[in-house]
Amino acid sequence: MSLAERVYQTFHESAQAKLTAADVLAEPIAQAAERLVGCFMGEGKLLACGNGGSAAEAQHFVSELVNRFERERPGLAAVALNADSVTLTSIADDYDFSMVFARQVGALGHPGDVLLAVSTSGNARNVIEAARAAQEREMAVVAITGHDGGELAEMLTEQDILICAPGDSIARIQEVHQLVIHCLCDSIDYLLLGA
Repeated sequence: MSLAERVYQTFHESAQAKLTAADVLAEPIAQAAERLVGCFMGEGKLLACGNGGSAAEAQHFVSELVNRFERERPGLAAVALNADSVTLTSIADDYDFSMVFARQVGALGHPGDVLLAVSTSGNARNVIEAARAAQEREMAVVAITGHDGGELAEMLTEQDILICAPGDSIARIQEVHQLVIHCLCDSIDYLLLGA
């Protein structure tokens, strides 16, 4: 196989992963968008967190909400908990890295707010602790995961929403997660602004 053929194969696998995910994820993405719009209309906010590539997706989503996606609209209240290195390192040093998001959720989260918890495996300890803290604060959790959803999926309640990308490839799951973020942005704008 030539290098160009390998690249083509990666494109094909990515497209197939997204098509497969569409059948499973369309409904929970729609539910999550409705939940988020309800949060924003009720003057609540989104807190988002993740590690590594998942941190990038959390921060990406927050930037699209605070600024704009494809159409003009007022900014929406959202904070990426993984973006503040001073707070992260302070909590990690004083407590433990598993608490870097949970402490922020405890300080910033209120009933009616939403936590976006992104973890490819669903087993990131600090994301799980953030979800636990959000539930204690009477916040809904929107969990974006992969594989089988991991421990994060198991701890969700009826008020929470699971968006679990099918498959085993971390790269394909992350690519689906990016599309999920864009679908959420588009759906939120559609609900707020119309067609």
